[in-house]
Amino acid sequence: KTEESKKQTEAIDSDDIKFAYCTEFMINTNYSDIEAFRNELSELGDSLLAVSGEGIIKVHIHTNNPGIALEKALKLGSLNDIKIDNMRYQHEEILLKDELKGLKEENIEANNKIKDIEINKEYSLISVSIGEGINEIFNDLNVDAIVSGGQTMNPSTEDLLKAIDTTHGKNVIILPNNSNIILAAEQAKELSNRKISVIPTKNIAQGISALLAFNEEATLEENIEIMTNAINTIKSAQVTYAVRDTEYNNNKIIKDDIIGLSDKEILSSGKDINQVSTNLIEQLVDDDTSIITIFFGNNVDEVIANELATTLEGKYENIDIEVIFGGQPLYYYIFSIE
Repeated sequence: KTEESKKQTEAIDSDDIKFAYCTEFMINTNYSDIEAFRNELSELGDSLLAVSGEGIIKVHIHTNNPGIALEKALKLGSLNDIKIDNMRYQHEEILLKDELKGLKEENIEANNKIKDIEINKEYSLISVSIGEGINEIFNDLNVDAIVSGGQTMNPSTEDLLKAIDTTHGKNVIILPNNSNIILAAEQAKELSNRKISVIPTKNIAQGISALLAFNEEATLEENIEIMTNAINTIKSAQVTYAVRDTEYNNNKIIKDDIIGLSDKEILSSGKDINQVSTNLIEQLVDDDTSIITIFFGNNVDEVIANELATTLEGKYENIDIEVIFGGQPLYYYIFSIE
């Protein structure tokens, strides 16, 4: 961690954390109205993520009332894999972890102690990330090593190998989270002597979906299947700016125009970020869409992001809209559409 980012972490007061408990659980249920359940839970906190499939609903939320969240969940079915962490205490643990990482790099003895603690893990998860808020989500989803994608979201094979070396799970799962990084991840797999699996996530939204599907108790083969299936159940999109003059569908785009992308295809363009986003989303929602998650970047004010959410809520009354700080550069918004 850089000295600057370390100072930023230390500057965070635990009293500034609005919702204290990071709460995760799985519900064994055939309940199908996931949108209604999300609406119930959304009143209890923020950073809400909930996905359903094959008789389970997996939930992640930051709340001050984890007991109430669990009571609501129990109405739908039995619970397992319950995990509640006090994030105010975790803030202190992060600082301690940073110190341990420093020792790990500088001191072989400290490295061996850390290795002894982690050596019996079945899984280690590695995720490529971009942005402070996205990093926090991955940490909440128990990622062991986060590889910074940088401005270009393009870490090297060497960066991935270094991340592998910091983990000690018997099975290492890598989430590239960018189509351009999948090859580097596969190369790292070939060069490492560890047991590596690469889930071909092409963007951040797919990475989060795959992690929500991950099950610590499942076999490696089962996890590969359910995580791969999970990334195929969502649509993702991004809003950024044009780096040069271009053209799509007979529409001229001028350098620095705002553009909306999905699967690397330009679907909308214009001068206004939220208008371009609205036009983009319109082309991606369908009758099965139940939730749209907006991850807003470090160059978008939260007020503007909430204005977009209000517009979408008015346009799609039966779709739940979530707004989460992603902090990513380059992309004004990253959308997950489920």
